[in-house]
Amino acid sequence: MSLLSRLRRPSTAAGEAATPADLPAQSTGGTPTPTDDTAPTPGRARWRTVAARVTTVLAALLILVVLTAPDRLDLVTPVAFLRVPIEGLVAAALLLALPGRARRLVAVPVGAALGLVAVVKVLDLGMSASFARPFDLVLDWVLLDDGYAFVADSVGTGGAVAAAVGLVVLVVALLVLTTRSVLRLTRVAVGHHRAATRVVAGLTALWVAAATLGVPVADSGTATLVGQHVGQVGAGLRDRREFAAQVAQDAFRDTPGDQLLTALRGKDVVLAFVESYGRDAVEDPEFAGQVGAVLDGGTKRLAAAGFTARSGFLTSPTAGGGSWLAHDTLLSGLWIDNQQRHDSLLASDRLTLNGTFRRAGWQTVGVIPAATSPWPEGAFFGYDRYYDAAGLDYRGPQFSYAPMPDQYTLSTFQRRERATPGHAPVMAQIPLISSHSPWAAIPRMLDWEHVGDGAIYRRPTSVAFNPKDVVGRSTTEVRTGYRRSIEYSLNSLISYVQTYGDDDLVLVFLGDHQPSPLVTGPNASRDVPITVVARDPAVLARVGGWGWQEGLRPGPDAPVWPMDTFRDRFLTAFGPQPPAHVAAPR
Repeated sequence: MSLLSRLRRPSTAAGEAATPADLPAQSTGGTPTPTDDTAPTPGRARWRTVAARVTTVLAALLILVVLTAPDRLDLVTPVAFLRVPIEGLVAAALLLALPGRARRLVAVPVGAALGLVAVVKVLDLGMSASFARPFDLVLDWVLLDDGYAFVADSVGTGGAVAAAVGLVVLVVALLVLTTRSVLRLTRVAVGHHRAATRVVAGLTALWVAAATLGVPVADSGTATLVGQHVGQVGAGLRDRREFAAQVAQDAFRDTPGDQLLTALRGKDVVLAFVESYGRDAVEDPEFAGQVGAVLDGGTKRLAAAGFTARSGFLTSPTAGGGSWLAHDTLLSGLWIDNQQRHDSLLASDRLTLNGTFRRAGWQTVGVIPAATSPWPEGAFFGYDRYYDAAGLDYRGPQFSYAPMPDQYTLSTFQRRERATPGHAPVMAQIPLISSHSPWAAIPRMLDWEHVGDGAIYRRPTSVAFNPKDVVGRSTTEVRTGYRRSIEYSLNSLISYVQTYGDDDLVLVFLGDHQPSPLVTGPNASRDVPITVVARDPAVLARVGGWGWQEGLRPGPDAPVWPMDTFRDRFLTAFGPQPPAHVAAPR
């Protein structure tokens, strides 16, 4: 083989040790082929060297970012990445100490593990932005399907497919890139073994000193993160056992129907959840002025019609989403803060608030406009009648996520359940969804007589707010959309009572959870307002001992209860007396 032929062999990567096979040998007499232009020129060799060094630097930066990246969006700042991760030092020391073949066998799983850490951090970042908590590796996978459905309803199937494909590509890319990065850095470190050992030793000494002095340069966040997520498995098993014991403890399980809800006999009771109606809606300065004006004005309008109201706060088990967890909690009197508890509740025979009304003789109705697919929860809650999205026969356009406007939902409920004179008392659960994220298309309040089958909403004049770009909005635009959607939902309820309310109507409305941290910021409470409205003074006299404040808007000093305490408090207040075996409400 000629000398020129040997020179055509690829040069070793920057920083790698050359082997004898990489070195030119004496010519054996072969004739060079000067017309062959594949031999590297000095300029090409320099570019290869530069490219190799840049690739090495990028590999190091990727590993640094994966190890130091926070798992919450509000903590992602440039300073957050200026730290020395102890996990990287341990991995580097291990790889430097291993012999050749064993080194590669260890480097591959180390790189793959870093890729998995990166994926978990991406999931945590998404959950922190949406639900104000980290991703649960045991219980939260079902939310990926819900997330796909939410995106499809909000921006269309094409956008949902693109988002799903993008997520898969991101996961694969992270696994491949972290693995290749670890392999490359390992080869470079081995090629400069002595220098690499000194760097690792120096950084380790720096880490120990910083940790001793409490300087935030020393980082062990990834190890803590992994430990927390691994601990979720054991916590899930323990929680399953604890929850089963809680389900079995029910003070009202065997209470006869004639002893339940005696103070509400003959009343139509409407329990309405207002999506994302959180404490920030009535206290954040950016929202409180306009939302407060709706509530205060509503208090005056309803007072003119003979209605009074009392308001307080409940602490929801969820934030940003997971509405069904809040519904479960309020109706069952159990703290339902994860999917495992939700599934366990549905498999139990727990007496819900709906069930107590049914046992006491009410016709129980579920009006669930967001249910666009089979909904097993309906059987558990035991409705006598159940209206999903299809059953509500809406003929208008979808408003972003919401299949129909709140005013249409309430209008249809009134027409089908309360309009007939002398109808049997009804207890209805109605989740209102016009204020569900992404807070984009928002309807306008209409004359109730014009709502009809919803076709009127196809008219542009029936839409109050409809941004052109749902995805590209600024935070200010999102917050404005949120505020306007809450105003609309509250106006729908107030106008409903004003239009159709009578002596036999009792309305309980509340938020299911606070909106996402994009709206509230990262450290918002999980409190939601709750209000009872009635014309019959005897109804509100029953809750006089609760300490709730007058009107539709709770003030900053209003009482705050855990949401799971409401069922027992409500049943106690409106029963003839607390059963002898019932403990005092918490």
